[in-house]
Amino acid sequence: MLSDPAALSTATAPRRLPLSLPLLGLAVLLAVIGLAASVGAVPISLREVVGAVWRGLTGELSGPLDTIIWQLRLPRVLLAALVGGSLALAGVAYQGLFRNPLADPYLLGVASGAGFGASLVLAFSATVPLLAQLGVPLVAFICALAAALLVTVLARQGGGLPLVALILAGVVVGSILTAATSLTMLAAREQAAGVLAWLLGSFAFAGWAKLASALPLVLVAAVVIWLSHRALNLLALGEEQAAQLGLPVEAFKLLLIGAATLATAAAVSVSGVIGFVGLMVPHAVRLWVGADHKRLIPLAGLAGAVFMVLADLLARTVIAPSELPVGVITALVGGPFFLAVLRRSSLRQREG
Repeated sequence: MLSDPAALSTATAPRRLPLSLPLLGLAVLLAVIGLAASVGAVPISLREVVGAVWRGLTGELSGPLDTIIWQLRLPRVLLAALVGGSLALAGVAYQGLFRNPLADPYLLGVASGAGFGASLVLAFSATVPLLAQLGVPLVAFICALAAALLVTVLARQGGGLPLVALILAGVVVGSILTAATSLTMLAAREQAAGVLAWLLGSFAFAGWAKLASALPLVLVAAVVIWLSHRALNLLALGEEQAAQLGLPVEAFKLLLIGAATLATAAAVSVSGVIGFVGLMVPHAVRLWVGADHKRLIPLAGLAGAVFMVLADLLARTVIAPSELPVGVITALVGGPFFLAVLRRSSLRQREG
């Protein structure tokens, strides 16, 4: 059932956790960032990484190691952390909104829209100058938001926004856009490999420009999602009870969908389609800390960032000097996790 709050957590009762837990999560993230920045074709010690970062901040870069850290590895690692955190935050929002642990950030066709936009640029930028000027990230971002907006418009019924209608509209729009992406790849066979590589997700072309373009959007979305933690806790009781307690349910749905979609679109536009992060990370953190969104939201964001940095590190080292699309790594981890969650939900329903 979509509206089964019990499915969100095995224990919804408050759990006492140390106040320093978010600080611990931040420390782990910084350590993982340092580790990822030190690993590569040229091994660099953690001390040298810290020194290079400090010299970059003070404008005193010198030597090839500083260039490797500041221009190549650091923007890639930070972009991976930003994308992982934003997808995890969007996953928390969607799972709370739909009251279902199997909801993910791509539910409303955002990934399909971004994929279609990217395929247009990669396939036709040589013949359509406007597409080349706009670039893959911007066109993917616009198409992702347009897809989510179309789904929302199609799902509206009598001034309301039924969750089942949202899911159905998302499936339909996503399928149409996926088919359009496939047609685009067939029409431009020479660029099909590039389109497929983008669809599988990668941080190989990360840079400070991509990080700067995505960061403000993700920050806005993150603030809105964080400020929604009380409303999400109320919504877990059911829409009718939440409305009786004073929550403007329909307006809140639109606000949360907008914030989660913004975070997802910003992430996908700079990294490609990376699956399972927004589904797996929030659910795993919820099993650990409980369903209180005041704790769940920041910890899920940190956990998503850590997971994505580690996944990207594995993607670029497991078959070095070549590298795997990071979406392959997340799918290999997330697929079994998804099946385990699905089996657990089925067993719970049988027992109930």
